[in-house]
Amino acid sequence: MQQQTNAFHALPRPKVTVAGVVERDGCFLVVEERTVDGKLVINQPAGHVEHGETLLEAVRREVFEETAWQFTPEFLVGIYIWAHPNGKHSYLRVCFGGTVDQHQPDQALDEPIVQAHWLTREQLQARHAQLRSPLVLGVIDDYLAGERYPLSVLKSFLSSAEL
Repeated sequence: MQQQTNAFHALPRPKVTVAGVVERDGCFLVVEERTVDGKLVINQPAGHVEHGETLLEAVRREVFEETAWQFTPEFLVGIYIWAHPNGKHSYLRVCFGGTVDQHQPDQALDEPIVQAHWLTREQLQARHAQLRSPLVLGVIDDYLAGERYPLSVLKSFLSSAEL
């Protein structure tokens, strides 16, 4: 355990990200996106928290920008820290479970997003090599195991004077 702790201390400060987990008829809403190096990967709709945003505002925005679905967060699935294998980046991901409605198929998706898909856990497992990180299946497995935490655990103390 000490070696893992020391490895995390050597990483830069984690970037705060959010992700939305949506299940419908046994399928999960995921996105196919192109990474900076041109690789095509699968991820939950996810992204960075912008300056002045609450976590809930960020996840609503990210899911919409990446899928054209309006996301309603209903609970927290978990909070995860992950170090990229390149050793240059680490991420603190806050994952929300919820529902989507009001799909706007004509809405342009964020530039790296190729398209959104509804895939089963088995289909995602079969495409394991294409998953952006181990968080993709890890979060889904936690969701399927019933991990649910109330949104009331989140507290925001943002004010316009601080921004």
